[in-house]
Amino acid sequence: MILRTLAVGLFLCTLPMAAQTAGSAKLHSHAAAAASSAVIAIHARRFAFDPAQITLVKGKTVELDLISDDVHHSLVIGALGIHADMLPGTTEHVQVTPDDTGDFTGDCGHFCGMGHNKMHLLIHVVNP
Repeated sequence: MILRTLAVGLFLCTLPMAAQTAGSAKLHSHAAAAASSAVIAIHARRFAFDPAQITLVKGKTVELDLISDDVHHSLVIGALGIHADMLPGTTEHVQVTPDDTGDFTGDCGHFCGMGHNKMHLLIHVVNP
């Protein structure tokens, strides 16, 4: 009887450990899936984008996570088909797959104050 109780106790002690291992395997596979698709966070604040320049690869899809740190902004890059509002407290997810190489300038498309005309984001698109 004591031996049976000890075996059951031992089984119950190892059960949470097995569940943790299975959970961490799921976490790692999710992290690997996230790592396979590029995500670039771009913050907007009066009167700049941060980072101010990014480099993308022609034909490779990238997700831009657009975040306003203060007031309503937007990112407009006509040549790449991007026109997205950036509202405080939210993240706008935009996927872009550049078809051409070169330098593309993005601007804030929503008036955000006297320095609004100085808000630019430079995107370099390079060959793979």
